[in-house]
Amino acid sequence: MIRYRTHPPLRSSASSTRRGQRGFTMIEVLIALVVLAVGLLGLAMLQTMNLRFTQSANQRTQATNLAYELLDQMRVNRVLASAYMGDYTGDATDANCIPDTGDMTADEYRTAWECRLAKALGGGSKATVALSGTELTVDIEWNDQRWVPGDENRSFRVRTQL
Repeated sequence: MIRYRTHPPLRSSASSTRRGQRGFTMIEVLIALVVLAVGLLGLAMLQTMNLRFTQSANQRTQATNLAYELLDQMRVNRVLASAYMGDYTGDATDANCIPDTGDMTADEYRTAWECRLAKALGGGSKATVALSGTELTVDIEWNDQRWVPGDENRSFRVRTQL
């Protein structure tokens, strides 16, 4: 009589797991998670530094615009250019930086410009306008607290001929 087997012979469980292993071990999963975590931390640090650089660049742009605005005002009013000389301190006590009138005196412009300086670069910002012969210099200094402690002050200088 011929016997037919209806199912394959049983194998030991140790030999079947070695040959046909499927899935990941716990160590492989943990290593993958560590690699992923380090990558995500690097990405988070990159975003933080990007935000710092962007905000500082925006402040430098604001300082540039304010300096050129003041220079243009002095060029328009060359006769009274000496009225714009001196030290400016950022002061934003007035809620509206620009007066309602179209014509501004040098003192009104100075007050409005100091207000815009404070709003753009903070209350501790300062500017100095000096004229030496025909060379006009505008120095703007502000506090940028996003960098190394003790080195927070940033400055911008522009020189031009009047």
